[in-house]
Amino acid sequence: MIPQLSIEEVAKQYSDKQLLAIADKVKNQQRLTEEEGVLLFEKGELGFVGALAAHISRRLHGDKVYFNRNFHIEPTNVCVFTCNFCSYSRLYKHRDEGWEMGIEQMLDIVRKYDGQAVTEVHIVGGVHPKMNLEFFCELLTKIKAHRPDLHLKGFTAVELDYMFRKAKLSIEEGMQRLKDAGLQSLPGGGAEIFHPEIREQICADKVDGEGWLKIHETAHNLGMHSNATMLYGHVESYAHRVDHMSRLRALQDKTGGFNCFIPLKFRNKDNDMSHIPEVSVIEDMRLYAIARIFMDNFRNLKAYWPMLGRQSAQLTLAFGVNDLDGTIDDTTKIYSMAGSEEQTPAMSTEQLCDLIAAVGKTPVERDTLYNEIKIYENTTA
Repeated sequence: MIPQLSIEEVAKQYSDKQLLAIADKVKNQQRLTEEEGVLLFEKGELGFVGALAAHISRRLHGDKVYFNRNFHIEPTNVCVFTCNFCSYSRLYKHRDEGWEMGIEQMLDIVRKYDGQAVTEVHIVGGVHPKMNLEFFCELLTKIKAHRPDLHLKGFTAVELDYMFRKAKLSIEEGMQRLKDAGLQSLPGGGAEIFHPEIREQICADKVDGEGWLKIHETAHNLGMHSNATMLYGHVESYAHRVDHMSRLRALQDKTGGFNCFIPLKFRNKDNDMSHIPEVSVIEDMRLYAIARIFMDNFRNLKAYWPMLGRQSAQLTLAFGVNDLDGTIDDTTKIYSMAGSEEQTPAMSTEQLCDLIAAVGKTPVERDTLYNEIKIYENTTA
């Protein structure tokens, strides 16, 4: 169990008036301004922001930590875009170095889980010019026909933007087509950092921040939920992080359609930004804590354990995180190819429960929309 200070104890240990004013806001459930968000990054020590984040998490969730039983399908790592931070994709002209799966191959992955208690399939990959809207509508329809109970979460806003433009459809028309085919929610990938100054440096040729937000807003307006992400720890400033979170917070105010916020750590192996050092674990924890404090209308904060590694992900549970994603079952290569600690990202339900219970938290299996399926009162799954 990781010791945590109360807000009252924080007030005794810290004397900075600006930080204490923020602590008072947190205690009274008042929203932070963007300036206060930047101030937390500039002056908030780990113990301070951690205590505030843990206070919020306890208020929202008690000692519950969520996970789900899921698996990934990655149709291809061939991509028409050239994001400088990406270690995963291969350009279309070098597609022989990557992989491309047909519909039957992907259905075989789904069939592998027949009879197993998985609740979600997560479909995301590179942007392949031949894998168009019709291709994915057919895939979704066939998965839903084979396993109607499986929640279909798929396609980043980057993939969707390309699909819709190629099909000459509006965002509304394209999203409706996918929803009719069986798509139920969107992952949060492709958000990176919204500010154009940073986007120009790291992913200039794909959908911009406004386009990403528009696609998610459209999905929300159609009754679909989605996740939100932020890629941190590269060339962005604290102000860029806060601007990104503020834009997400504003859209959540408008639609209420985001399930959770997922900070994603930049990894520097085998990409065009390998010269940029990765941030420390302390900075990881500060980021999660400040996200919990600033993102006051996001009920759920997720640490994606295949990216952080299971030990660091476990540590985030003391800094405001209440969700560790899912079992995954070694079905994603996105972060292992970028040098994450988890080269074979798979955990059993029992392992996830043990990881959560080891720090005094209660594991709770959820579905994609955070409906509780089972509370594990002990570590036996």
